[in-house]
Parts: sequence; structure tokens; C-alpha cells
Amino acid sequence: MLEASQLSVRYGPNVVVVDVTLALQPGEVTAIIGPNGAGKSTLLQTFNGRLKPAAGRVTLDGQLLDTLSRQTIARQIAVVAQEAELRFPVTVLEFVLGGRFAWASHTGWGWETARDLQIAEQILFETELLTLNSRLMSELSGGERQRAVLARALATEAKYLLLDEPTANLDLSHQAVLLELVRKRCQTERASALVVTHDVNLAAEFADNILALKEGKAIQYGPPGRVLTANLLHEVFGVSALVDAHPTSGAPRVTPVYR
Repeated sequence: MLEASQLSVRYGPNVVVVDVTLALQPGEVTAIIGPNGAGKSTLLQTFNGRLKPAAGRVTLDGQLLDTLSRQTIARQIAVVAQEAELRFPVTVLEFVLGGRFAWASHTGWGWETARDLQIAEQILFETELLTLNSRLMSELSGGERQRAVLARALATEAKYLLLDEPTANLDLSHQAVLLELVRKRCQTERASALVVTHDVNLAAEFADNILALKEGKAIQYGPPGRVLTANLLHEVFGVSALVDAHPTSGAPRVTPVYR
């Protein structure tokens, strides 16, 4: 299990995450919501070991995360950042195959195995990128690139997926496709996903549990129906909202009310 216990994180003199406890359960999707500057992305980066806690701890299967090698972490935790950094011109297939690197027994060119290629091509098919596999990443649209970034994360076969705004730049159709892929991975492989999102309605539809943050503090955690209430949305976001049930799924549906 990937778990944070009484976690606090600093940026310089500022504490941006305050005493947060959160465990990612096998088979579940957890969403983090909150206004800009609430500490959502900071919390996500601490779960990957990229940021060190000022207090508290993060453990992976009972071991302190900061005692593990980057290869061990990379085999277990995959990250989808808001922006993909590309230093070299690579094709979509090469980029997605990069997700298999943590499993390579050696380094250098030509390290991929037949199984690596099979996994990458299957993920490209599922993310509707197979026909673009020979295109350069720099030639893709923002939405296509975001799908490729998620494909790379899925290709790792990691047990834990940390996704920072994974549906940014995607149209409605591909938002649903990719989040359904994440849910499927969690359900079939007993993986866990932690998803930062500004879209509370997407969180309501696809998350098993939601953590609401404000000023780095956990305001509420639980199933969407418990978290997405008009009172809590006003407390966290400072907006008035109508919350009713989606007519098809029954999940909470949030409509801001502007006066």
C-alpha cells in the first residue's frame, strides 16, 4: 500500500501541505480536489518521492519511500505530470516504450523486448494512438500528447498511478476514455490511482473517494456523495452550487450558481 501519514510539506518557509493522512487502496481511484494553491500537486509529488516531507512519512508496502531506489519506485509508481518534458525528438512508440525502462535488465539502445513492444502497442491501441505510433511527440496536439503521457504511465504496469490533471487538453470523449482506462486498470489489476483534478463532476463519476484540500489541509475525505455537498463546496471553493444526482449514473452532479 502507498500511504502518507501525518504528512506536512514545505516550500521554503511556507507549509503547503499540513498534516495529511491518506492511503491508496487497491482497486480504487482517489481524486484530490481544491482551489489553485491548495497543495494538490505538491501532495502528489510527495507520494512519488520527488518532494521530501517536512514532517510525517510516506511508505510503500511498509517501507519508507525515501529509503527505496528510484528504480524500485519507478516499477511501482507511475506519474502523469501536467506537462511532458521532451528534450529529444522521439516517436510516440519510443516515448511509450520509455515506460518499460525501469524493468530493463540492462541499459543502452535496443533494450526493449518482444513483451515490451506487445505491452506498448496494446496500450497505444487502448488510448487510440496506434495509428500515430511513428509520429514525433512534438508533432502531436495537446490532447494527443496528453494521451501519450498516460499511455507511457500505463505501460509501466505500476501498481500506483499518480495523475496530475490527466484530462487537461482532452475533449469530452477522450476524457471519458482515459479515465475509464484508469478505472479498468485499478479494477482488473488491483492497482490504485491518485488523480488531481479541477473537474469535480469528473471526480464524482470516476472516483471511489475524494479528498478535498484547502490551504494544504484536508477538509473532507470519503465517497463523492459525502464530499460533494453544497456546504463543503462553498467552504472549499467559496462558490454557491446546486448539487443533485446525475440522471444516468446517480453520482453527485455539481452546477455552480452565479448570481
